Amino acid sequence: MKRSTLGAVLCAIVPLIALAAPQPVHAQQQESYDTWAFQREMIQRGVQAVLMCNGLFTSNRTLEQVFEQELAYLREPIGTPEGGDYEVDRARRAVAVGAPGPVPTMRAAFREGIGCVVMAPDQTFDDIDDLPVQTLPPPPGDPATIPWPDGDLVPDEPLPPNVDAAALQAASDWAFERESPYQVTLSLIIVQDGRILHERYAPGVDMTTRTRTWSTAKSIAATLIGMLVDQGRLSLDEPLDFEWLPRVRSPETDPRNEITLRHLLNMSSGLDPVDNNGLEYATGSGLAYWAGASSVNGALRRALIREPGSYWDYENYDTLLGVLAMKRALGGGRAYLEFPRKALLDRIGMRNTLISTDRFGDFILSSQVYTNARDLARFGMLYEQNGVWNGERLVSEEWIEFVRTPAPATAERGNQYGGHWWLVPDDRTDVPKDAYSTAGNRGQFVIVVPSHDLVIVRRGLDWGRQGFDRWDLTREVLKAVAPPTKAAQ
Repeated sequence: MKRSTLGAVLCAIVPLIALAAPQPVHAQQQESYDTWAFQREMIQRGVQAVLMCNGLFTSNRTLEQVFEQELAYLREPIGTPEGGDYEVDRARRAVAVGAPGPVPTMRAAFREGIGCVVMAPDQTFDDIDDLPVQTLPPPPGDPATIPWPDGDLVPDEPLPPNVDAAALQAASDWAFERESPYQVTLSLIIVQDGRILHERYAPGVDMTTRTRTWSTAKSIAATLIGMLVDQGRLSLDEPLDFEWLPRVRSPETDPRNEITLRHLLNMSSGLDPVDNNGLEYATGSGLAYWAGASSVNGALRRALIREPGSYWDYENYDTLLGVLAMKRALGGGRAYLEFPRKALLDRIGMRNTLISTDRFGDFILSSQVYTNARDLARFGMLYEQNGVWNGERLVSEEWIEFVRTPAPATAERGNQYGGHWWLVPDDRTDVPKDAYSTAGNRGQFVIVVPSHDLVIVRRGLDWGRQGFDRWDLTREVLKAVAPPTKAAQ
């Protein structure tokens, strides 16, 4: 065949080859069926059981309030306040959700000192007595007669001269009077130099109302872990020495042995992000939060897919691995269960805070903490006071510096995350760069602004398209609150 003829044939064939070329494998494997549908429905029932149980027996809300606000988070809650396929056992302080069938009924029960614990799909109310409890007695004294911040006795006194009362009210209105129906502010507290400048609650909420912190709990976890680092019982940069799952013949060769506590607290473990890509309420930590699975086993079972420290990926299980390190340092048992109360909560007056566990007694300190706005204000004050409470150092300056230092893997994301605390992103120029914040689903924020001796707490029950911006709130508050003068201090 002549060259010119061959060229003409090839020109005709190549487009056909291109059209017939196989597409990338992943393009051919777009799944149209949700293979996780069964687990999603089971978890959905578990979410409702936990939120109803805590709403009724931890927050002391009415069934109508629970359906209107706590359960607004769910797309299709089961039943109505008038009834449905759920059971509320007020004598046992327990809730069951869902009719028996292919998808199991899910149950949650209130436990003293802990809050509501989700039960396994094969457990019934007859198993409630086997669930963990916290029997540590409350701190002595009546908080109503103890002056703030150790107690709840707050003097009625005029605002200091560095505070603009009208602008302060405007900031409060900005937080409560939202144009978005999805943003539901429950409470707002503004504290400067240890003094409550402003405190406001939505109808049906008061200073005693506990609600879920969601991921604001992660900053509490980091504080407890930091206390053990300060004591030399944990190290930021030594291997964790976990027995990873699944167990193998040569565990010493497991690449996960390179993961350190610093990696976990920087959300840069390199472990498989099992809660991402629409799977948070299908598998992963969702099974521990809402379906009675072990939070420890699930956390230990993830595979390493990236070099530790190289990539930022927000994962509940990274926090739970840090909590496991805390448990191991404490030796487990009673010392572990009592540590949050004895080391932190009781020492700064957080009497209304319940740290929940899974059914095996392991703290779900990535999300499952119930508390009120004042307790979170106390928590923020500990950081605003640089780790000192009533003249006693509880958290080292070095630890506070760590949690406020951007995780290296966030450099391309605006340096917005430190050690289980959120930082002001690089592109925000309207709030002080020294500010840092907790953040939890549905709008749970504790914001610390050291340059202004300021703590801001906003609690919400946001749902749907949430989007409440804590840095915008900080900006609005700072319009009213200048740094305190030496005379005011």
